[in-house]
Amino acid sequence: MGKRVLVAVVCIPLIFVVFYFLPPIGLPIAISLLSMIALHEVLWSTGFVKNLWISGLSIVLSGLVPFWIYIGGGMNSALAGIFVYFVVMFLIAISSHYTVTLEKMGGSFFFAVLIPYFLSSFVRLSNMELGGFLILLPLVVSFASDAFALFAGMAFGRHKLAPALSPKKTVEGALGGLTAAVVFCMLYGLILEKGFQVEANYLLLALYGLLGSLVAQLGDLSFSYIKRQYGLKDFGNIFPGHGGVLDRFDSVIFCAPLIELLISYFPALGG
Repeated sequence: MGKRVLVAVVCIPLIFVVFYFLPPIGLPIAISLLSMIALHEVLWSTGFVKNLWISGLSIVLSGLVPFWIYIGGGMNSALAGIFVYFVVMFLIAISSHYTVTLEKMGGSFFFAVLIPYFLSSFVRLSNMELGGFLILLPLVVSFASDAFALFAGMAFGRHKLAPALSPKKTVEGALGGLTAAVVFCMLYGLILEKGFQVEANYLLLALYGLLGSLVAQLGDLSFSYIKRQYGLKDFGNIFPGHGGVLDRFDSVIFCAPLIELLISYFPALGG
C-alpha cells in the first residue's frame, strides 16, 4: 500500500504538469510515450510477438496515433502511415517463411491502434469547450473507482467477483468503486460550480460516474483476462505497487473514450 501511495504522490502532480503547464504538444507527446510503453508490454511480456521488426513497427505506429489526433484535418498523414505500416508488415511476413502469422500481425495492429486511440480521448477532450475541466473527468472516474474498489474490497469483501481472472476482486469492492465514482464526479461538479462558475448537471455527472466505473472495471478485468491467459501477474514494473503502464491505466483505456462520448452527446458541464 505504501508503494501505491508513493506512486500517487509522484504521478498526480506530473499529470497536472502535463495537462496544464506544458505547451499543447506536450499532451500528445505524453500519450504517445505511454502508448508505446503499453504496447511493448502487451507484445513482449506475453510473448505474443517475438519478432523485433513486427513489434518495433507496431510500437512506432502506436506512437504516431496521438499526433494524428492532435493534428486532425484531412488525416492524410494517418492514411500514409497506416499504408506504409501494412506494406512493411507484409514484406516482413513474406520474408519470414511463415513464422509471422496473420494472428500476430492482426493482434499487433489491433493493440497498436486501440490503446493510443482510446488514450487520445484526452487530446480530443482538451480541444473541447471547457476542455481544461473536462480532461480530468476520465481520471476522476477511473481513479476513484479503482481506489475505492480496493478499499471497499479490503474492508467488506466477501463475494468473489471474477475469481478466475482476479481472485482479490469482490462484488462489494466493485459496488464501492461504483459508489465512489458517482460521488467524486458530483463533487467535481460542485467544485467547478462553486469555484469556477461552471454550470453542472449533477444527474448527468452521476451517470458519468456510474457508467464510467462499470467500463473502468471491465477494462481492469479485460486486461486481467490477457494476463491470466499468458500466466502473468503484471505487464511490467514501471510503477511500484501497480505494475506496468497497462496495469495502472487499463481502466483509463476503457473509461476515457466512454466519458468522451458521454460529454459529446450528453454534456454535463456548461459555461
